[in-house]
Amino acid sequence: MRKVTLRGLLAHKLRLALTALAIVLGVTFISGTFVLTDTLNSTFSNLFTSVYSKIDFQVRGVAQFGSGESATRNPLPESVLARVQRVPGVSGAYGQVEGYAQFVAKDGKPISSTTGTVGLGWDTNPQISSLHLISGNPPTTSDDVVMDASTAQNYGFSAGQQVRILSAGSRAAQTFTITGIAQFGTADNLAGATLAAFTLPTAQRMTGETGLFDFIDVIAKPGADKAAVQRSIARALPADAQVVTGQTVINEEQTTVSQALSSLNTLLLVFALISLFVGAFTIFNTFSIIVGQRTRELALLRVVGASRGQVLRSVLSEAAIVGFVSSAIGVGLGVAAAVGLKALLGGFGASLPSGSLTFEPRTAVVGLAVGTLVTVVSAIGPARNAVRIPPVAALTARAADGAGAGLARRRLISGTALTVLGVLLLALGLSKPVVALVGAGAVCIFVGVAMLAPAIARPLSGLLGRPLAALLGTPGWLGRENSMRSPSRTAQTASALMVGLALVSAMAVFGASYSESATSSVDQAISADLLISVNGSGQLSDSVPTAVAAVPGVTATNTVYRDQFEFKSTLTTLTGVTAQNLADTVILRMESGSAAALAQGELLVDSTTATKDHLAVGGTAPIRFAYTGPTTIRIGGVYQSNALIGSYLVSAPYFLAHFRQEPPGAVLVSTNGSPGVDAAVTRALAPFPTVQVQTRAQFQQSEISSVNQLLGLVYALLALAVLIALIGIVNTLMLSVLERTREIGLLRAVGMRRPQVRAMIRSEAVILATFGAVIGIVIGTLMGLALVSSLRQQGITETSVPWVRLVEFLILAAILGLVAASWPARRAARLDVLTAIAAE
Repeated sequence: MRKVTLRGLLAHKLRLALTALAIVLGVTFISGTFVLTDTLNSTFSNLFTSVYSKIDFQVRGVAQFGSGESATRNPLPESVLARVQRVPGVSGAYGQVEGYAQFVAKDGKPISSTTGTVGLGWDTNPQISSLHLISGNPPTTSDDVVMDASTAQNYGFSAGQQVRILSAGSRAAQTFTITGIAQFGTADNLAGATLAAFTLPTAQRMTGETGLFDFIDVIAKPGADKAAVQRSIARALPADAQVVTGQTVINEEQTTVSQALSSLNTLLLVFALISLFVGAFTIFNTFSIIVGQRTRELALLRVVGASRGQVLRSVLSEAAIVGFVSSAIGVGLGVAAAVGLKALLGGFGASLPSGSLTFEPRTAVVGLAVGTLVTVVSAIGPARNAVRIPPVAALTARAADGAGAGLARRRLISGTALTVLGVLLLALGLSKPVVALVGAGAVCIFVGVAMLAPAIARPLSGLLGRPLAALLGTPGWLGRENSMRSPSRTAQTASALMVGLALVSAMAVFGASYSESATSSVDQAISADLLISVNGSGQLSDSVPTAVAAVPGVTATNTVYRDQFEFKSTLTTLTGVTAQNLADTVILRMESGSAAALAQGELLVDSTTATKDHLAVGGTAPIRFAYTGPTTIRIGGVYQSNALIGSYLVSAPYFLAHFRQEPPGAVLVSTNGSPGVDAAVTRALAPFPTVQVQTRAQFQQSEISSVNQLLGLVYALLALAVLIALIGIVNTLMLSVLERTREIGLLRAVGMRRPQVRAMIRSEAVILATFGAVIGIVIGTLMGLALVSSLRQQGITETSVPWVRLVEFLILAAILGLVAASWPARRAARLDVLTAIAAE
C-alpha cells in the first residue's frame, strides 16, 4: 500500500498542489510569528543584558503599585546617594533620573514615539552608562544634550546643531546644543523611544526631579562579598527604599518585554490559526472531491484484496505526506514572513527594534506538527467515505454528490447541535468574558453552519445565479446549474470564504458601533466647544490652561487630570477636574448627592461603580495613592456613566495634592461662539508644539480614525484567510474541470465557443464566492451584534450595522471569485475537443 499511496500522490500532484499551498501559507504565518517574537525577545534580552550586566546593585523606591520594571515607585532623596557611597565594599554609586523630554523637529513639529520620549542624565562612568557615543562628546554644560542615533538619522540632526526640547520642568521648549550622538547599548534607540541625555543637574531640572533620583546604580569593589555588601546597603536605606541585584533588574526588564511579546505572539497566532482553520475546509473539500473521482480506483483496490483499514490508511497517509511537506515549506518561509509581519506592524505605528533573526527548534516542531495535524484531521471525513466504497463500485458509476438521505439527516442533526453549542459557548464566553470560550464557540458555529449549508446550497445558488443566467445567457445558466448540481461541494467550497467574511463582517459591525458610541459619548459627556489635548506622544504644559483662559471669547476652561490610584485595594483610574467650571464644560447627570461635593474634597462615582461596590452618598471608602499613601474619602455623589470622565471623579486641587507634578491630561474650553475665537485659541497655543485644538466634531472624527486604523490592521491580518479561501475556490474549479472534461468537450462539440466556456466557469465561481459571502456576512453580523451587546458596560452603548460596508464586502467577494476563476476558466477553454470527448 505504500507504493499505492506514493503513486496516488504522484498521479494527483496537480490536484493536491493548491491544497498544499493553503497549508504552506498557514504554517508560514505561524512560523513567521514565532520567528518575529523570538527575534524581538532575543534582541531585547541581549540589549538589557549588555546595559545592566556591569551593575552589581540598584537602589530604588519600594513598589507602590505593580511590581518589577513596570511598578510605580517614589523617587529617592539625593541624601540616599551619600549613604550608599559610604557603605563598605561599594566602589561607586551613581544617581539617575528618567522622565519626559521631547525633541522638536526642524519643521517645528514635536518628534513623537509610541514607546516614549525619554530624558535622562548622562552617566559619567562608562562602565554603567547605557548610552555609548558614536560621534561627538558627552554633555558638560546645562545647554548640552546627547541625542539617540535613530532620532538624529531620521530627522537630520548631527553633533554641533541646535535642537529644541520640551520637558516636564519647563513651560516652553528650550534650545540645546547637540554635543554627541549615542546608541542605547548596541541599538540606535530604546525600542523606538527617543532619548535625550543631559548633565545630571540639567536632567533633574528638565524632568522636574531636582534634588531627587529615580534610582541609584551601584558597583561593588573587586573581590568584595556582594551578598554582604547588599545587606549593608539595605541597612543604610530608609524604609521606603530597597536594593536589588543587577541581575534582578535584567530579569525584570526581560519579564516585562516577554509579557508584552507574549500578547503580540498570541494575537498573531490567533490570526494564523484562523488561516489554517480556513485551510482545513479547503483540504476537506479537496480530498472529498478526489475520493469521489477515484471511486473506481479505490474500489479496485478492494477487489484485489485491500482491507478497509488499508484504504483508510492510504488516504490518511497521502494527507500526512501532503501536510508534512507543505508544513516544511511553510516553516522555511517563516523567516521571510517574520520580516513581512514586522513591516506590517511598523506600517500601523508599532516601532520594533532590529536584530539578527532567531529561529528556535520549537518553531519547526510546532509548524510541522500543526500543519500535518490539521491536514490529517481534515482528511478523516473523506477517508471514511473512501472506506465505505464497495468493491462493486469498480464496475459502476457513482453519483458526484453521493450524500444519501441518511447521511444528509445525520449532517442536519449534527450541524444543528454544533451550531447551538457554538452559540451557547459564544454567549458564555462574551458574558464572562473568556477568550477561549469565544474561540471555541466561533469554531463550533462555523463547523455547524458548514454542515448545514448543503441544505440551502441548491436553492440559494439558484437564486444567486439567476442574474448571471439573465445576463450571460446559456453560459450563465450552465454555471448556475453546475453550482446547483452538487450542493455539498458548493457548500464545502463556500464555507472557507464564509469564515473569513464572517470575521471581517463582525469586526465591521464592532467598528461601526464603536465609532457611533464614541460620537454619542462625546455629545453626552461634555458641553465644551473645544478640546485641547496632546498631539501624539508628549505632555501638556501647566501653562496651557492659563494661556487659553486669557483668549478673548473664552468663557470657561476646565483642566482635566488622570492617573492611577487604589480604590478598595483595586488599582483603577482617578479623574480630577476644575470644580468651579464643571457645569460649563462637562455634562454630569447626578443621580444622588451633588457635584458641589467636589469642592469639599469628596469623591463622585458613576452609577455602575456605585451599584457594583454598594456605595452610597455619605459613606466612606479606603483609597491609596503612590505618593501620599493610604487614606479614606467620603462619597459625595453618584452620577450617570460618563465615558470621557470615567468612574471616579475628584476636584483638581484634591487630585494635585496626592500626585507629584501631574501634567494636565486635557483642557475643556467653552466659548461665546464669536467668529475667530477658535483660531485665536490655536494662535495662543502656538508656543506649545505638542498641543492640538479640536472641536467636538474633530475630536469625534479622531476617535473614529483610531478605530479605523485598528480595523485596517485586523483586515490586513485576515486577508490571508480570505486568500486561502480563494485558493479553495480555484482548487474546486480546477478539480471540477478535470471531472467534467468529457462534458466540456461535448459542449464544445455542439457549438459552445471558448469565451462561453470561460463565462460558464466564471459564473460558477461568482456563485460560489457570493454564496459563501452571503452566509459569512449574515453570521458575522450576528456575531458582531453579540460582541457589541456584551461590551455595553465598557462604553459601547450604540449598535450600528454598516450596511454599505457589508454590501461592499459582498461585491468584493464576487469580484474575487471572478478573479479566482481565471486559471480554471482558461484551462477549460483550452481543452482539446476530441481528447476531451474521449476522456473517461
